[in-house]
Amino acid sequence: MKVGRPGEGCWPAGPTGAEQTEAVRPARGGLPDGVPAGTLLAMALRRVPRPRTHSYELEPERGPPPGRIQGLPRWMGTRGEGFSAEPDVSPSLQATVLRAAKLLYSHLLDTCPALVRDRKYHLRLYRQCCSGRELVDGLLATGLGIQSRSQAVGICQVLLDEGALHHVKDDWHFQDRDAQFYRFSGPELGGLPGEVPGGSLGGEREAEELAEAMGLLSQRGSDALLTMALRKPLGQRSDEELELIFEELLHIKAVAHLSNSVKRELAAVLLFESHRKAGTVLFSQGDTGTSWYVIWKGSVNVVTHGKGLVTTLHEGDAFGQLALVNEAPRAATIVLREDNCHFLRVDKRDFTRILKDMEAKTLRLEEHGKVVLVLEREPQGAGRGRPVPPTPNRYTVMSGTPEKILELLLEAVRPDSCVHDPTDTFLGDFLLTHGIFMPSTQLCAALLHQYPLPSSTFHAEPATGSETDRSLYVGHRRQQILHLVSQWVALYGPMLDADPAAPAFLQKLSELVSRDARLCQLLREQGPEKRCALLLETPSSQTHLPPAFLPSPVPYAVCRPDHEVLTVLLPVTASVREVTAALAQVDSRTGDPVLVKVNSSGEAVKLPPDARGVASSLGLNERLFLVSAQEPAVLTPHPDQLGPNVGSAELLDAVSSRDLASLLSEYDWGLFHCVHQVEPILYVLGPQRLRDITTANLERLMRRFNELQYWVVTELCLCPAPAARARLLSRFIKLAAHLKEQRNLNSFFAVMFGLSNSAVSRLAHTWERLPHKIRKLHSSLEQLLDPSWNHRVYRLALAKLSPPIIPFMPLLLKDMTFIHDGNCTMVENLINFEKMRMMARAVRMVHHCRNHSQGEPGPPGVRGLVGRDPPSANQASVSSRDSHLAHSPATASAYLQNLRVIDNQRELSRLSRKLEP
Repeated sequence: MKVGRPGEGCWPAGPTGAEQTEAVRPARGGLPDGVPAGTLLAMALRRVPRPRTHSYELEPERGPPPGRIQGLPRWMGTRGEGFSAEPDVSPSLQATVLRAAKLLYSHLLDTCPALVRDRKYHLRLYRQCCSGRELVDGLLATGLGIQSRSQAVGICQVLLDEGALHHVKDDWHFQDRDAQFYRFSGPELGGLPGEVPGGSLGGEREAEELAEAMGLLSQRGSDALLTMALRKPLGQRSDEELELIFEELLHIKAVAHLSNSVKRELAAVLLFESHRKAGTVLFSQGDTGTSWYVIWKGSVNVVTHGKGLVTTLHEGDAFGQLALVNEAPRAATIVLREDNCHFLRVDKRDFTRILKDMEAKTLRLEEHGKVVLVLEREPQGAGRGRPVPPTPNRYTVMSGTPEKILELLLEAVRPDSCVHDPTDTFLGDFLLTHGIFMPSTQLCAALLHQYPLPSSTFHAEPATGSETDRSLYVGHRRQQILHLVSQWVALYGPMLDADPAAPAFLQKLSELVSRDARLCQLLREQGPEKRCALLLETPSSQTHLPPAFLPSPVPYAVCRPDHEVLTVLLPVTASVREVTAALAQVDSRTGDPVLVKVNSSGEAVKLPPDARGVASSLGLNERLFLVSAQEPAVLTPHPDQLGPNVGSAELLDAVSSRDLASLLSEYDWGLFHCVHQVEPILYVLGPQRLRDITTANLERLMRRFNELQYWVVTELCLCPAPAARARLLSRFIKLAAHLKEQRNLNSFFAVMFGLSNSAVSRLAHTWERLPHKIRKLHSSLEQLLDPSWNHRVYRLALAKLSPPIIPFMPLLLKDMTFIHDGNCTMVENLINFEKMRMMARAVRMVHHCRNHSQGEPGPPGVRGLVGRDPPSANQASVSSRDSHLAHSPATASAYLQNLRVIDNQRELSRLSRKLEP
């Protein structure tokens, strides 16, 4: 199962390796009525949709598909191409859900034969049913990757919503209780096509179908849990449920531009409303307006007298606000366009209160009749979860023009402020994300425009006042600009060397500063960092920054169709066209050459000529091939891509689990330390922003994640002896526990996902050999994988840990992708700075996790790797045939840094069935 980087297709749909995607969301129509122009509500109603399914698929528009994060479990959710996670209400998807329910039902009967039986309760007999608690227990006992009771409850709620499961008293809310009884809709679930013969599963195809079925049910189970929270009365929702509803609002376009404080107010008053039949009239033209609606699932037709059908609204659209704003009758009739539509509703009283509060907190600044800056007043004594100085009328930037936001930042920046200031993040929010809305060329020009020159009148100077006041103002503004530039240079470091505008700008600014003797003297008194920023001194303090952003030559190993390997040295950011040109000089046998990447399954993808960074973006066991465009060859994977034939159990037996964890964490910490704080933002933005820089460090860390989880599966599937395989399985479980103890959560998840792979989870006899203590340890570790409530268990555990930490990077990238793709950068021709603030808040996790005291260089077990590049990947790997010599830590370290794995899921499944048919 593959997990794709943005634009690469699918994230994993299940712990078993089966793949699944959802249908692309339909096109959306316009709104039936408008609101007064210039209001925040008007801006909020003009947003692109943000999908609501919690997923790990990252798919902004990108160039060639790069490497992929493989094997993530299905409960993380998937989306099809085009970044659409909208639930499809078509009959085909409903039939798919019912088919999945049938497969699950058959598997439950095999594993828990006594689950469905006659039951007597309060003198009443209920035929052929099961209790809610026993059904949840049965799901947890199936070994299908369900990690928690809440996840199982979500799956049961999906079955209940889709009609595959029925409460004996027709209750719509699934309850995990002994006294609540449910029955499946007949032993064959309505006799749908594709019925499993005899009610049992067997063979490769059925196992894959069951894995895919559980992935679909788990994915939809997350939405079902949210629906259950929304159906609760307003006063009965827990804090966790309110937080989940708030996170859902981050994915809905109708409220996308509203501030987080307004979204939290909406989360407390939202009501759930559903209608099952198409053609139902929600309200009619001329009715009194009582509520505002957001379409959560489905679509509606907007009909008016005389004109008939005006438009169609889809998921994420809102309607009904005009009657509430203007105290007027409904302007149109709303008719359900399809069955089973769900709505989020806000009643008139709450809508009016929130709208008034929102307008009262909003300040709009205009120039020449146009709004150039929108500010929101923060509550007294609160500052988005961080301490705030007790200043009255503290405002936060919501949107504005890039130049106006910069001007406000220069006015607000303090001499001691920095990018990582926990009390005031304005400077860090701007510098971390300016590449999204204000390229360096525009930023440098704006800073020079803001810099007061002695020969001209600065446009922002006070019009009145003495000459001394003007001189003080000019000196203060110059210091503010220099401080901002120093923080900019300190953050990006060598990346600015490849920037098209930064070197010339810094040289120009250095010349301007050198003409101001007073300012030069002040800089000498303040320290070396600002002199470094202005190229007044060599920035020796920046030598620790990762060098991967520089276009230093790296080897490109490219195969010919006959598997001959050609090697050329090129910058890591070289384009495909440059690579093919360099190869043509080395080997002229290929006419009209094109570059193709081939994975271990033999699937080939032609790379476009303008694609860049192809060497660093290769996925696990992917290789580049040079072929002729005129005579395309039949390509077969290079033998190195197929993985090992013999396992390394003997080598692993020679090293303790704790030492293995320490060696892994040591190497992983080196990889994580090299990831620049800005790389996740660049990774999400896509290759169109990466002409002269690369995200190679982050891609290398993601490839390591893939490598580790398939390493676990490969070693277990290549261990033929049952007793040795059980010892190896126990060792991997202990390894995961030590990785968690050492706060290497990225590798912890990789190992746990490897243990959840279908090729491993199906080895029932091997799992039975484990001691009870080890099985109990594995169950406790699985709790951290629980995806319920947006991975609340993991997030709470992460919040309790003190740095240094290696976090679960795919979840961080998923959060950032949802923020980027679900929120417009421009709203009403202004920069949506609330989006920038959310992006910066997410990416600060990298800095927070790397923050450590001087005496603690890394996570427990990591030895002295801070500031050092990870060990060379060119060291000779240790093969299984000489593993009997591998008893030294150096040999084990070399082995772990050069893992050979099988990433072909079909091959792993074949090996697994060979071990235990």
